[in-house]
Amino acid sequence: MAYKELKRACYEANLELNTLGLVIYTFGNVSAVDRDRGTFAIKPSGVAYDALRPEDIVIVDFDNQVVEGKLRPSSDTKTHAWLYRSWEGIGGIAHTHATYSVSWAQAQMDIPILGTTHADHLTEDVPCAPPMSDELISGNYEHNTGRQITDCFRERGLDYGEVPMVLLGNHGPFTWGDSAAKAVYHSKVLEEVARMAFLTRQINPGAPRLKEALIRKHYERKHGKSAYYGQ
Repeated sequence: MAYKELKRACYEANLELNTLGLVIYTFGNVSAVDRDRGTFAIKPSGVAYDALRPEDIVIVDFDNQVVEGKLRPSSDTKTHAWLYRSWEGIGGIAHTHATYSVSWAQAQMDIPILGTTHADHLTEDVPCAPPMSDELISGNYEHNTGRQITDCFRERGLDYGEVPMVLLGNHGPFTWGDSAAKAVYHSKVLEEVARMAFLTRQINPGAPRLKEALIRKHYERKHGKSAYYGQ
């Protein structure tokens, strides 16, 4: 059972998506990477969370070939593979169809940094990548979804280590981190930030972006060299 621990980590992260209310039915998926072996574990396609077992988790390589597992891997496997190949610092990836995150994606809008909860986790607006072109849609769609993400970060000059989340226009969110558990954590943070921003703009459509001094203060006290904040 060379992949027992990797499968367990992936399994537990997928269950956490369900526990946190970020998915319904069989929506969403989480993966966990093994960099030494050049493989990753991912949820099988179409399996309900309450029926999922650790042994159901599928192991694939970065070329999308199944290494271990009897079930079909998630339909988003090629997106995960592209991100793992492109960004070596990622240890886990999560994808959800959570309501508020998806709503901002469907509106094709970045989530503005309006408050300190947002700034505790990143110093930028949550980026929304433009909807995919017709040419890419008709091609290798899931692979091109990964390209859609990395193209957005390259064009905007964003660091995936500092901005561990993205919205895809008309689609939904992807998040990542140094582990599958951290990717799920970022999915929950993203959903809450999306909800807060929506409510803020409902209360005051002209609510301004958080001022730079507060952005820097809140991010640095949690992530900077002299970080001291914790709750």
